[in-house]
Amino acid sequence: MTRCSPCQCLKGTCESRRLILFVIAVAMFVDCILFSVVAPIAPALLYDTEYGKGNTTITIHDSDFSSVILSNLSIFENSTKALYNDQMVNSTASGGNQTECYEGKDYLNEVNVRVGLLLAIKAILQILINPIVGKLINRTGYDAPLFYGSIIMFISTIMFAFADSYAFLCVARGLQGIGSSFTIVPAMGMLAHLFPDDAERGKVMGLAMSGIATGVLVGPPFGSAMYEFVGKSSPFMVIAALALLYGALQLCILRPMKFSPVAVPATPFRDLLMDPYILVAAVGLCIGNLTFGMLEPTLTIRMMEAMCAPRYQLGLAFLPCMVVYFICLNGFASLAQKIGRYLCILFGMIILGISVICMPLALNIYGLIGPSAALGIGFGLMETSIMPLMAQLVDLRHTSNYGGIYAISDIALCIGYALGPSCGGAIAKAVGFKWLMIILGIINIAFAPLFILVRNPPGKEETKPLLSQEGIQAS
Repeated sequence: MTRCSPCQCLKGTCESRRLILFVIAVAMFVDCILFSVVAPIAPALLYDTEYGKGNTTITIHDSDFSSVILSNLSIFENSTKALYNDQMVNSTASGGNQTECYEGKDYLNEVNVRVGLLLAIKAILQILINPIVGKLINRTGYDAPLFYGSIIMFISTIMFAFADSYAFLCVARGLQGIGSSFTIVPAMGMLAHLFPDDAERGKVMGLAMSGIATGVLVGPPFGSAMYEFVGKSSPFMVIAALALLYGALQLCILRPMKFSPVAVPATPFRDLLMDPYILVAAVGLCIGNLTFGMLEPTLTIRMMEAMCAPRYQLGLAFLPCMVVYFICLNGFASLAQKIGRYLCILFGMIILGISVICMPLALNIYGLIGPSAALGIGFGLMETSIMPLMAQLVDLRHTSNYGGIYAISDIALCIGYALGPSCGGAIAKAVGFKWLMIILGIINIAFAPLFILVRNPPGKEETKPLLSQEGIQAS
């Protein structure tokens, strides 16, 4: 393929748009793998650094449930059994099978809130930074903010690797949120700008979101396995290396050192926020991510508390969700063109609601496979349709400047992820995991029919004649 100049690429006049699509997909992957690595190992990390400083373990023999023996880890009996060097409960069945359970369930219940706050810090910082990034794009173009995002992401990842306290983890998580703002908003805006055709834009955004799906798919099992078998710093050092390679890729393909202001005037944020059709889409996006944000930390805690799941399983609970999401991603983009994006989002929210209601029925990790897979279908239907819908609404009803609309989209997403982890832990502690899931399911199912309103929204051209006629009648 003949390489074009960067100027030609940004104008979308050559096939090098595919290279930019690849860069954006890599950007999504790096951002999402860091995001998804932190969530499943955060409870275990706090458990090991705070509660796990003691040296006791509990051994329970299933042949005699009343026999509970406390022993010190510094004593090894008969040198034939090596006790784990952390606080676990070892259950030995008569057949010799051994399962693990965590001591200190009161601590696990209390840490729900702290883990939720840690995960929510990223979204809170994104909410604050997104409007700034949206305005920065109007002055510098899309390339420079995207490159700044890779630098911030690298610094955040290194901080995670060497964090040794809750406060340091919070700082790293907040910096990650700033890096995500400088990644998601310009990335989605650049795609909408480069691919103005609505049908092509939907397919391209589906391909770009394959990076999101891959990152979220790989992140939890990768982070859990590396944490368990290699060490806490290992997953973050690998992601830091990926961030460096991604930054180098941007230098080769994009123009991060040259500012190219967006020629199309931006629609004021207030006008976008007051648009009822954009508001419905943004609230739906917020509810969907609120659901996932509440489920992510609370399900991990439930697995530790009720299922006695070992650490490597903590990241596997969402694996069926992400596998299904990844497989169906591009198919859902084509489906949306045939039946309408509003229907895909509507069905997606209903399926999402049903799946979370079924989550408490699982007694072990195998029972989570069905609800988790349904969760992937729901998110796939919803999120692959709602991002192109945002750009379509701006083209139809405002000006084709995409910094503002994707700043609003990311704010809606981040509100869900900010309220989700921070409130989810507290609600789970107050009413229990089961009722939390029922509440979330009802909210999703009840809001879904509102997307019928965006079936055929009027364009700005359709409103102008009406306004002119009203002016004539008034005169």
